Amino acid sequence: MARIERRLAQHNEWWLLGLIGILVALGIANLMSATHPESESWLTPTLRRQLFALLLGVLGLAAAIAIDYRRLLRWAPLLYFGSLGLLVATLVVGTVTHGNQSWLVLGPLRLQPSELARLAMILMLARYFHRNPPTEVQRLRDLLRPGLTVGATVALIVLGRDMGVALLTLAVAGTYLIFVRIPIRSWAAVAGTALAVLAIVWFFVLADYQKSRIRDVADPGRDPLASGYQANQSRIAIGSGGVFGKGYMQGTQTQLRFLPTQHTDFIFSVLAEEWGLVGAATVLVLYFSLLIWGLVIARGSKDLFGALLAVGVVGMLFWPAVVNILMVIGLAPVIGVPLPLFSYGGSSLLASLIALGLLLNVSLRRYLF
Repeated sequence: MARIERRLAQHNEWWLLGLIGILVALGIANLMSATHPESESWLTPTLRRQLFALLLGVLGLAAAIAIDYRRLLRWAPLLYFGSLGLLVATLVVGTVTHGNQSWLVLGPLRLQPSELARLAMILMLARYFHRNPPTEVQRLRDLLRPGLTVGATVALIVLGRDMGVALLTLAVAGTYLIFVRIPIRSWAAVAGTALAVLAIVWFFVLADYQKSRIRDVADPGRDPLASGYQANQSRIAIGSGGVFGKGYMQGTQTQLRFLPTQHTDFIFSVLAEEWGLVGAATVLVLYFSLLIWGLVIARGSKDLFGALLAVGVVGMLFWPAVVNILMVIGLAPVIGVPLPLFSYGGSSLLASLIALGLLLNVSLRRYLF
């Protein structure tokens, strides 16, 4: 461990760790404001649970740094099938929340297995493409095995009726398609299949409230007091923040509880109302810097598995951030996607910190070969 610490210092990896720490600290401070109306005490029950998840996440990050990531080539199948087992267990004994059967309750602990399953899926995809380089893929049938890896995870999430997380998992897996060279005619077949699947999902899978949220994106004023209420209140909060914001814990939409689920899906609206365009842009720059740093680590990796693992981690953070921000400004339907490192949710925070630990792991071991 001492050797790892010396390597971190020698190669400036503390800067990346510091960037992660700044984002986490800002997320906790923002969550403190979002949950302040719950109690007169600053340590609300929601914040207490998030701090406990943060402690577990820091331990997970440290473990992810300490273990040589190349060992995950051997462990990936075990971790992947273990995550599928958790998803199956959720379908059998999981708790139903807001119409989704996505949670396992273990005494005082609540676990959302889909967050960890997404990370396990990334490990399996990186392992497959390490052994079958994506530049050598020439036909769609060559993607059958990774397609089944993704399909099993997504199918179990869909069975739990969490369509937002299922679509997000597909998007994260799609990050690897950047490296795959497939003929245009094959992509045409994919597009046709995707349209057929979307039609089936629209008519036979989506609930009425989910369809309403999609329609609200095109017409925000269609149902402002029901399905469009959350998105409209979010836009009001963001707009009222102006350039410099109303001040910490001074946002009227937040403190008067006009903004529903402000500590989860709409946490970015709290940030924009209280810190304005300047504060929101600052956080986005920090996110962008973290993601660019991840791509630089991928490019500098000494082996293909490390590069693919780093790319997967970047996708795991990029897509939820993009979808969440588009959601709160009304450019995407409300599908329950948390903002990494900011939204309340212990499983999301734990999975994100472990993933960032793996990113640091790949970066660190560029110098240990």
